[in-house]
Amino acid sequence: MEKGKDKSAGFLPPFKNFATQAIHAGQDPEQWKSLAVVPPISLATTFKQYAPGQHSGFEYSRCGNPTRDCLEKAVAALDGAKYCLAYASGLAATLNIAHLLKAGDNIVCTDDVYGGTNRYFSKMASDMGLKTVFVDCTKLESLDAAITPQTKLVWIETPTNPMLKVIDIQACAKVVHKHKGVILAVDNTFMSAYFQRPLALGADICMYSATKYMNGHSDVVMGLVSVNDDAIHERLRLLQYSLGAVPSPFDCYLCNRGLKTLPIRMKQHYQNALAVAQFLESDPRVEKVIFPGLPSHPQFEVTKRQCTGCPGMISFYIKGNLTNAATFLKNLKLFALAESLGGYESLAEHPAIMTHASVPKADRELLGITDTLIRMSIGLEDSEDLLEDLAQALKAAVPDFKICN
Repeated sequence: MEKGKDKSAGFLPPFKNFATQAIHAGQDPEQWKSLAVVPPISLATTFKQYAPGQHSGFEYSRCGNPTRDCLEKAVAALDGAKYCLAYASGLAATLNIAHLLKAGDNIVCTDDVYGGTNRYFSKMASDMGLKTVFVDCTKLESLDAAITPQTKLVWIETPTNPMLKVIDIQACAKVVHKHKGVILAVDNTFMSAYFQRPLALGADICMYSATKYMNGHSDVVMGLVSVNDDAIHERLRLLQYSLGAVPSPFDCYLCNRGLKTLPIRMKQHYQNALAVAQFLESDPRVEKVIFPGLPSHPQFEVTKRQCTGCPGMISFYIKGNLTNAATFLKNLKLFALAESLGGYESLAEHPAIMTHASVPKADRELLGITDTLIRMSIGLEDSEDLLEDLAQALKAAVPDFKICN
């Protein structure tokens, strides 16, 4: 078979007008006296009022900023949402969502999530009187059983981090919404708005660490939240203003600029990741490859049913032990050994030691986050160069004579 050829046809078609909305939604030059085609960076912290209580729509930059407004309108359009709110980080967005709850309320969270999310819910939110239960939300019966009268929020990631389990959002929404007053929030960071629209599948909240694909250039830390419900939006807007974790105008400008190439970037991330996943699956030094775009993935059919494609995230188990994994990572040349993901550059990391070190060891092992698990964010380099880099690093990490041992 031709290297890198897409064996995984059958995803949803691309969302209509996506690229056009990414470029034009919220960007009308007529909103500026200068008629600037590119939205300017508004650094003002406060805005002159016509009379007491009469203003142009902006009063103080914490509660509203013209540059942030452009970004929020653009993201809302890409998510098929009525509203979007921007925050200083993905965890700031998570914090604001958690503040929709009160002491004594419960949260049901996917068992396999970003380490920072796990840490926040299990340690920080617990200090606020919020109890979190972690369950495998690919099993609907487990999700349903975990919801109690005290449950007010169900939090899922799909694909999960770092095990890349794909959760059926529509099926989860049906389970969650059988229970009155429970909000379903979906962390859509890995898929981005280009590959998945959780709100259209029944979620109440769609959130991102925009640090990743939505910005896509590894130079902004930011969170985004999109909603359709007016009441949830009003509460979140007040929390955004009251808690104060808002992004800077310059960061909003950069993220807004990143959106303009989101469709092009995501297509290339997918094609490169598919080529890498197929290469790794064929290499005898690799124990197992986890990539939702491969037919071997256990939720491949769910992925095709709810997504328009797959991002550049791949996890795999290298043969051997921690030494083999560390040797592989140290020998990579194009892949940087670094946390985070979703930028134009390729990254590799060791979840057990790096991104998920805060997760208790026993919980990591139950999830499959072992010493030989490696997570990669496949960038936009030439795929042939990425494959050459992986081949030499694998050879250095697992010499031929050890493969059969």
